[in-house]
Amino acid sequence: MSHRPIVLGFVGDSAAGKTTLTKGIAQVLGPENVTVICTDDYHRYDRLQRKEIGISALHPDCNYLDIIQQHLSLLRTGQPILKPIYNHDSGKLDSPEYIKPSKFVIVEGLLGYATRAARDCYDVKVYLAPPESLRRAWKVKRDTQKRGYTEEEVLSALEKREPDSEQFIRPQRQWADLVVSFYPPTDSSDENNSQLNARLVLRPTIPHQTLPKY
Repeated sequence: MSHRPIVLGFVGDSAAGKTTLTKGIAQVLGPENVTVICTDDYHRYDRLQRKEIGISALHPDCNYLDIIQQHLSLLRTGQPILKPIYNHDSGKLDSPEYIKPSKFVIVEGLLGYATRAARDCYDVKVYLAPPESLRRAWKVKRDTQKRGYTEEEVLSALEKREPDSEQFIRPQRQWADLVVSFYPPTDSSDENNSQLNARLVLRPTIPHQTLPKY
């Protein structure tokens, strides 16, 4: 394993905290040691095309899942890829970029575990599952402050995408080695949720260090 990149996966619904968590882990491991890949870059259609077709970004048919699994296989063996780019600000597909894997490859996005071939490429698979109320609050805050949407537009999009979340995103939880759920303390009055607890579900699909008992 030391002769190839270590591939870590982080999957969850939109605004589940994937990017925030992967950025933090990249800082801990050292940015020079980490290559970060976002599977959202593999959208088949841009934002306008999705609207015209009537398909959400969460649907497998809206993503090049075959290219995702091909690129993961290449990165796992230390080979470079020509990765597409989806621009979340403009909603358009930008020019691809040449990516070489580092010691660690972190892969985050909506459909990272959607196929068996893709799942086989990870050393560790994490699924992020915050309570829906918290995820919705995060999405409203992110999309209104960073992506120019109104709160009404975000809430409407959440309702329209809920069937795809239920059918395609949440079922990927079953393939995770670790499931992480963030939640505010029960006695917290912090409306910004700046301090959160975390609940971990550790599955026996990977080795876990034995924790001391107190």
